[in-house]
Amino acid sequence: MPSPRETILAALNARLSALPATALRGEVLPERVPAEGLLILRDGEPGEPEVTLSPLRYHYQHRAEIEAVVQGADRDTAFDTLTASIGTALAADRTLGGLCDWVEAEAPRPVDLPVEGAASLKAAVVPVVLHYSTADQLA
Repeated sequence: MPSPRETILAALNARLSALPATALRGEVLPERVPAEGLLILRDGEPGEPEVTLSPLRYHYQHRAEIEAVVQGADRDTAFDTLTASIGTALAADRTLGGLCDWVEAEAPRPVDLPVEGAASLKAAVVPVVLHYSTADQLA
């Protein structure tokens, strides 16, 4: 049985997979970026939990990251559409079906990346904070 952390990350990845862009988890940037864009979910860092003792619970604000990448002539509009679709997907269910207390994306900081012999990439990391509690730090 997967841990709550893994279950939540899998649910987030499933939510991203429903978007028109290609969604991957923990993969390296492929040589070609699909026309509709690319999303790569990184597991991120759970950080130090707040602890309550009765009953024992570990309360996390886990920071996962979504790498959003577009390429092409109209990359500014494509990037805006892609990041807005992430926000819409998360806002549709802020608890990922009851797995989290709250899911919240932070603003991306886009950069243009030149590619030799091809159109530049526009990319950003979109931090996503997953608020959840668990009875065991490892399970």
